[in-house]
Amino acid sequence: MRDFQLPGRSPARATEGMAATSHPLSTLAAIDMLRSGGNAMDAAVCAAAVQGVVEPQSTGIGGDCFVLYCPKGEGDVIAFNGSGRSPAAATIDWYLEKGFGELPKQGPHAVTVPGAVDAWCRLLEDHGRKGIADALAPAIHYAENGYVVHDRVAFDWHDPETDLSADEAARRIFLPGGRPPRAGDVHRQPELAATLRLIARKGRAGFYEGEVADDLVNRLRQLGGLHTLDDFAATKGDYRTAIGTAYRGHDIHQMPPNNQGLTALLMLNVLSGFDVGGLDPDGAERLHLEIEAGRLAYRDRDNLLADQDHVAVPVRELLSGAYADRLRASIDPERAMTGLPRIDLPGSDTVYISVVDRDRNAVSFINSTYYSFGSGIVGPRTGVVLQNRGSSFRLDPKHPNCIAPGKRPMHTIMPGMMTRNGRAVMPFGVMGGGYQPFGHVHLLTNMIDFGMDPQQAIDAARVFYNQDVVEAERGVRADAIEGLRRRGHRIVAPESPLGGGQAILIDWEKGTLTGGSDPRKDGLVLGY
Repeated sequence: MRDFQLPGRSPARATEGMAATSHPLSTLAAIDMLRSGGNAMDAAVCAAAVQGVVEPQSTGIGGDCFVLYCPKGEGDVIAFNGSGRSPAAATIDWYLEKGFGELPKQGPHAVTVPGAVDAWCRLLEDHGRKGIADALAPAIHYAENGYVVHDRVAFDWHDPETDLSADEAARRIFLPGGRPPRAGDVHRQPELAATLRLIARKGRAGFYEGEVADDLVNRLRQLGGLHTLDDFAATKGDYRTAIGTAYRGHDIHQMPPNNQGLTALLMLNVLSGFDVGGLDPDGAERLHLEIEAGRLAYRDRDNLLADQDHVAVPVRELLSGAYADRLRASIDPERAMTGLPRIDLPGSDTVYISVVDRDRNAVSFINSTYYSFGSGIVGPRTGVVLQNRGSSFRLDPKHPNCIAPGKRPMHTIMPGMMTRNGRAVMPFGVMGGGYQPFGHVHLLTNMIDFGMDPQQAIDAARVFYNQDVVEAERGVRADAIEGLRRRGHRIVAPESPLGGGQAILIDWEKGTLTGGSDPRKDGLVLGY
């Protein structure tokens, strides 16, 4: 139990249903959906749509999504890959002949065809009780009538990774009066409202065909992009087999590659051979072991993970106990490893949503446009912010993640699901681009090894190894920082909080739900 004389929040507790998101309006929309007869999938799509309006820097219909779903909390975990693909004309030779050294972070060549709307429609058809029109209604309301810009949204909006001034529509919609909105300002997106109404009437065809697709493709081609109407019309997500590992009696499930979820599983496999629970949860030794496990796992991520429809990824070998043993043997508890490749991970803006309903349908849902405001390209008539996931491709023809026609890039956004004895125990996720595997592992070990509740586990101070330094949040103890320095780590303060997360814990014996939401964002968890 927390000290009630100190700042913080208790976990939310309920019996019937619960939703956790990074924005209050999104959580409210999800709860309203549950209480009006929708199930967890209806609520998750509804919440994601709202966040595409009220957190426009982080997500939207111009992005991608991944979903893990456990119907009635039992049986196999269903995985849905809603990430988009490169244009059919996007050959590596084309880029090399044009003199590209890498894929740009902004502009048309950073854009893969968005997969989110197709995924939302398919998931509602297969697993929802309501339709896309009901799911989009709150988002349409906020886009048309306006919403108050929350503080964390304003913080991210003020200094985005993407130059909004470079695109006329982006400048007009997202820099009203020539500046980013401030916290407390009311912002409207009428063009997006009209687009959402069209999707509500026509389903996926309202986005991938007709006037919306025309607007987006025309704008991309004006800027030199290779996208066609056929690329949009052909977009289709698919069900995949989730991958997983066991960690101290729990089963942890992730999306398979092209997703980076494997990275977290590698880290857990390495840590399973250490007595993590016998260490100080906030001490240098525990943090050092996570950092070193992460450095090893990210090396494999960057070298091997890619779209399995195009290349073979040795998933089984990477998740084997023998491989974990080999990785673990290279870790010195008292000294940082040398000689590993440099890790350079960009920031990212993402929304993660966790929902459990009265039938114990458990949904782990993540949606993103990648960088803040994605590619910086906005449909001038539709108000759609297009993602920049294509920037994750490589231009090395020998690399598994090299660009190719109709290929998905290695993807950072990763939902998580924890089960035990064949039952869902916790849909969870931690946002934050490359940080996400670190975030998943820190959350899980906080709960499994140290017995924290979801809110305590999310609240705990974080570290992240990036660009050859350890980013340590201000909440990391001074003695822990000094201990990391003694082990050879260089410590810096991150420019922004590390990630943001949500989780809902299911207690089957008591019939209760316990949820947490990250104070690094402005969201909350609500149940009833």
